[in-house]
Amino acid sequence: MKAKEYLSQAYRLDKRINSKLDQIASLSELATKCTSTLTGLPRNPNRGGSTVADAIGNVIDLQVEINNDIDRLVDLKRELVKVIKAVDNTEHQLLLELRYLCFKTWEQIAVEMGYDVRHIYRLHQQALSDVTVPAN
Repeated sequence: MKAKEYLSQAYRLDKRINSKLDQIASLSELATKCTSTLTGLPRNPNRGGSTVADAIGNVIDLQVEINNDIDRLVDLKRELVKVIKAVDNTEHQLLLELRYLCFKTWEQIAVEMGYDVRHIYRLHQQALSDVTVPAN
């Protein structure tokens, strides 16, 4: 695995967590919209369970997944911090932290570091060459 792919793992995991949070919001909204229809007719015993119960079950399952993903993200970020701290150049460390731990855009990094975006791209390439990806 190349340095950029390795360092980008946290960003992708963070995006998956946010996606699952959006799914929970959608399912919760669905569960609150569900209404029961009262009729004098008997229920079909072969029909599936309640839509509300299904939505709540899905929300609980997603919450468990999110908690597991958050645990993995914290562990991964801890590992990335070690890898980034092993880079000798402190300017490269800062750039890598801003990009791969704080998930800032290139423009935000350029402003924060006081450089032109093109210079940030060059620094990034140099910083990546300083990263030693641990063997799995």
